[in-house]
Amino acid sequence: MDELIISVSGLRGIVGQSLTPEVAGRFASAFSHCLPPGQVVVTRDGRASGPLLAASIADALTGRGREVVSAGVAATPTTGVLVRRLNCVGGIQISASHNPAEYNGIKLFNADGRVIPADEGERVRAAFLEGRVEEPTSTSPGKTIELVDSTSAHLDLICGAVDVGRIRAKSFPVLLDSNHGAGALLGRRLLESLGCRVTVLGETPDGAFDHTPEPTAENLTGVAQQARESGAAVAFCQDPDADRLALIDENGRYVGEEYTLAVCVNHVLSQSPGPVVTNCSTSRMTQDIAARHGVPFHHSAVGEANVVDKMLLAGAVIGGEGNGGVIDPRIVYVRDSFISMALVLEAMATRGLPLGALVDELPRYAIHKAKVAVPRDRIPAALAALEQHFTTAQANHADGLRLDWPDGRWLLMRASNTEPIVRLFCEASTEIDAASTVREAEAVMQPVC
Repeated sequence: MDELIISVSGLRGIVGQSLTPEVAGRFASAFSHCLPPGQVVVTRDGRASGPLLAASIADALTGRGREVVSAGVAATPTTGVLVRRLNCVGGIQISASHNPAEYNGIKLFNADGRVIPADEGERVRAAFLEGRVEEPTSTSPGKTIELVDSTSAHLDLICGAVDVGRIRAKSFPVLLDSNHGAGALLGRRLLESLGCRVTVLGETPDGAFDHTPEPTAENLTGVAQQARESGAAVAFCQDPDADRLALIDENGRYVGEEYTLAVCVNHVLSQSPGPVVTNCSTSRMTQDIAARHGVPFHHSAVGEANVVDKMLLAGAVIGGEGNGGVIDPRIVYVRDSFISMALVLEAMATRGLPLGALVDELPRYAIHKAKVAVPRDRIPAALAALEQHFTTAQANHADGLRLDWPDGRWLLMRASNTEPIVRLFCEASTEIDAASTVREAEAVMQPVC
């Protein structure tokens, strides 16, 4: 589907079709229109189309009198760190995250170094769609400053947040799969700084993915085999912009992304108890872990910006999403695979346990997912029918409809922003229970649709 997807956090599309340098430049101009005077950081992941889009974005910004800090290839969380460290008014990351190689996209950051909140993003979106752009602030164009070292500031923050000496003493053998994205530049530096014996797969950030870029079990079978054969204590698997992290344990077992957040939350709470925030589609594991530690737990609507909003409101010590996106406020309010790696290693070193044992002591649930075609005008009726049918569940309308049962089972129904469908997510103690609940929900929705 050749469609430019525009959201409140940015846009994405197929390069040369829906996403062209001209479109990227206009979107950057709309962003600039909504910003106060000041510098803007521009970064990109390793995709081959990145330099062309970055040049167009820089031209659009400097043509309107803006000064651009060009950081080249850098991870999404690193972009947030740079915005804050350099006192910029905003940041632009060029990446399509886990989408296929023919895609690229733009993610926007505000002056706080976080992905822009929905209200700010909506202003940019409206400015772009309405063709509003910032007029030049002077008769002379701005300039582009090339940043030579984009990773040290981020590295220093992470090393200041964990016990480097304790981790270094273990000299962990580690496999890092960056899959030719932005992650290896800081990933190798970080792991070597933590005393690890590092092997990196896909180290060159050229976007020539060795496997489908989303770090799921089916895409990482080859990496899991290499981890097992190499004797790695852990394999860390990043997505192309390095804001998500999947884990493979010492036996070559794909642990997955849900457990990345759970392991990190359990470790952080053991050191610094405090509130925890996840989105409403994240596994109940994290909620159970918060209860074990006796700390408040909060759900947010789906979306990184929503998680961050709730974290700030709750004063959370950690938060994130079940797709392997850990947000540690000590570093930056952005999903961050690098602090995730450091926290996992610190947990292993502190407990004296392998990753597999840390995972096996956590609560275990099964998630079943489905999608149902529903005309947009029938979605409210479909959600109402579900709420009326499942009378023993507690309903929450913060993001679509979430139903929670006393036995810990939950069902989330969310309308897609881009398709006339409703997505169903159910988590239960067994796959049979989760699948059965989803089938029942589908049957309830069918007459309404």
